[in-house]
Amino acid sequence: MQHIAGLESESFEVRLRAAVSLAWRLFAKKVGAGAIQVHKEASMQLQYAHVLQQLLPLVCFDANESFKLELENGVELDGRRFEIDLLLIGLAADHRPYRIAVEMKCYRTKAASGKPRGAQDIFRKDVYEDLQITERYVSAGRADEGVVLVMNEHEHFVSPRPPRGEVPKSWIYDLTHGATFGPKTLDTPIGGQPVRIELERRYALDWERQGDFWFLEVQGVLPQISAASTCAIAARNE
Repeated sequence: MQHIAGLESESFEVRLRAAVSLAWRLFAKKVGAGAIQVHKEASMQLQYAHVLQQLLPLVCFDANESFKLELENGVELDGRRFEIDLLLIGLAADHRPYRIAVEMKCYRTKAASGKPRGAQDIFRKDVYEDLQITERYVSAGRADEGVVLVMNEHEHFVSPRPPRGEVPKSWIYDLTHGATFGPKTLDTPIGGQPVRIELERRYALDWERQGDFWFLEVQGVLPQISAASTCAIAARNE
């Protein structure tokens, strides 16, 4: 496991963000080794939240620093109701709140019923929708940062074989390891339903394999941020 910068930072906000990354890596290793069983997205959320809950007290250095985790936190955006999968709310020593919204996606090749799972195109599109909604949480002031965590056991998402003939429309929603994209607008229909996804940030996908699973942590970077700042953010999350 690579060192995660920020865990000892003087900034409470930086420590909180670093804890999200470390908890994800620990979660990934435990799932990959079979110590944690995840059968669907709901259990993924609960198990990851449990790991993060155990870790967060270790990055609270001041007696007046505190935190709480909320699952399925309801928020309203433009007259519509959304639920944040996991909302980390930290209170610094001066009582300033800092909120990190985490959206999660899980793809197993078999559904909880044991039957083979399809809908790969919908899963791809749903990951992109999560990227969009985390941007909206931040721009609307519902969160200070937004992060998307994805796990799957289908290598085709990570290292797809080039298609023969016409490229499937779902490939527009590229999840390939090493893919970079954004800002961009995507409107290719999936599952017979219209889609409108507008991404204002830049993304880079870096999957990590643990056991039979692949894990992804991704956070958008505003395009006007300098290259030096982008490198600093990437180093923090390594």
